[in-house]
Amino acid sequence: MAADVSPGEYKDVVLFLATAGVVVPLFRRWRISPILGFLGAGVLLGPFGLGALAATVPWLSMVTIESPGDVAQLAEFGVVFLLFMIGLELSWERLRLMRRYVFGMGALQVGLCSAAIATVAVWFGQPLQAAAAIGAALALSSTAMVMPLLVESKRQHSQAGRATFAVLLFQDLAVAPILITLAVIGSRGGGDLFSPRLLLAIAPAALGVLALVVFGRLLLRPMMRSVAKAKSEELFMAASLLIVIGAGLVAALTGLSMALGAFIAGLLLAETEYRHEVEVTIEPFKGLLLGLFFLSIGIGLDLSLLVQKPVVILGMAAGALALVGGVVFILGLAFGLKPRKALEAGLLLAAGGEFAFVILDTAMNSGVVGREAGRTVLVAATVTMFCIPALAALGARLGGRPGANPLASTPVEPAEPAPGEPAVLVVGYGRVGRLVGDMLGRHDIPWVAAERDPRLVEAGRRAGAAIFYGDASRAEFLRRCGLETARAVVVTMDNPEGNEVVVATARELRPDMVIVVRARDARHAKRLYELGATDAVPETIEASLQLSEAALVDIGIPMGLVIASIHERRDEFRKELNRPEALGGRRRLRDGAKG
Repeated sequence: MAADVSPGEYKDVVLFLATAGVVVPLFRRWRISPILGFLGAGVLLGPFGLGALAATVPWLSMVTIESPGDVAQLAEFGVVFLLFMIGLELSWERLRLMRRYVFGMGALQVGLCSAAIATVAVWFGQPLQAAAAIGAALALSSTAMVMPLLVESKRQHSQAGRATFAVLLFQDLAVAPILITLAVIGSRGGGDLFSPRLLLAIAPAALGVLALVVFGRLLLRPMMRSVAKAKSEELFMAASLLIVIGAGLVAALTGLSMALGAFIAGLLLAETEYRHEVEVTIEPFKGLLLGLFFLSIGIGLDLSLLVQKPVVILGMAAGALALVGGVVFILGLAFGLKPRKALEAGLLLAAGGEFAFVILDTAMNSGVVGREAGRTVLVAATVTMFCIPALAALGARLGGRPGANPLASTPVEPAEPAPGEPAVLVVGYGRVGRLVGDMLGRHDIPWVAAERDPRLVEAGRRAGAAIFYGDASRAEFLRRCGLETARAVVVTMDNPEGNEVVVATARELRPDMVIVVRARDARHAKRLYELGATDAVPETIEASLQLSEAALVDIGIPMGLVIASIHERRDEFRKELNRPEALGGRRRLRDGAKG
């Protein structure tokens, strides 16, 4: 029996998907961040945009969002998935190395900016508790908007990018204590802030973090190993989503934000061999939900309030931008950033963020901040968020090369490679791959391997090898394994078709890199050369040459003559396989990749 379907119930979903289908391709073609498109679409489709005219023009109700609350609730998962991906790109070790920026510069930024904004709010007549809540809300920047802009412009590993990320990370860690403090103040009717009750309220949050870390270390790797052995992409995707949402819900139950719980789960998975495959699996969900988040931010911009109080709101927005940006700039100089990099970090962090909505909503519901003041501050925070892409562009121009566009696909500043970054990527870790890795290690060349068989991955990890589980035929997985900075790729799989796909994908991504690949026979080697391999090594030919070498030496031919003849014959085979027509096809493929 067919169920009754009401098209109106799906209108908001259809509008969002249609917006994504139009905004993303169009804005990428114009080399403008899609973030601006989602924000603008939110304003247009929201109740304060076309929705305000629906009473006089009824048909406009068909193209407006009717349930902003439902959209906002789902949109929160965009920030959850973003923090999870950020955690995957980190590790406990990298977090320890960044502790000076995170717990030094980040803590000072939150403290100084909160105090300065609260002082201004008190000067304008706000009670002390309300001023403190407003200061905390406007001191936090937008991780959901700043980090994608840094990643798109390839500046996340620059000096300013690392400092910006460190400050954003501390801000995310500070959200839970701020929310707990507001809840306690509201329940006490604005009573004493420093009380035993506050410590008791924070205790469950601390226990929640401890539980996530302990159970994550004990359960995550065995769970993912079991899922990988099933060799089902659908099951792997389901497990990845379960980890993100499950960790977020556990954190929420203990008083933390879901985003922080997902971040901790990402940190724990970053130490496993499954991190890159999980990144590739989760990326589409993160992109779609972040788009929904930006749409919800635009929906929340109350244009009527902006029209009623333009001077107050725009003045508040400009003041917050100047104050926060100035504090970050001064702190950047104090922590050793070059003036241009400190200025870039200040511009990136000057605007308000998504957690301002969470903090102010909590403060208004608990009675700490009045409704009228809270709504005014929310609109001012939204206005500053609209300025983030322009501020990022200005920061890239001032902090990098003149005239660089951070929203374009080309990098403004070369990424600084992380210590120990692999020079060679080995695809396949069977018998051949293990031998290649051993030889690279003997020459002190850092390398990383990718393997689809979870048993080989587990054995390699136990032996101390840097090996990751995943499908190397996917371009995004190769990027996650370090293809963009590697000097060479060695493809050792015993699957001829799989080797061809990896060679073609790697050559398209990196027309300039060395690609050495295992071939089944001379015919297969010729095909690999046509796809762009630098060297293809046929198993049958190499086996024949080694047998010939052993036979000649055993019957008494001098070793030097045998080795010279073997090398000469190998070069003849290589020249034969690299005939002009093969080289021509290879050059055409490289030229097409460059174009």
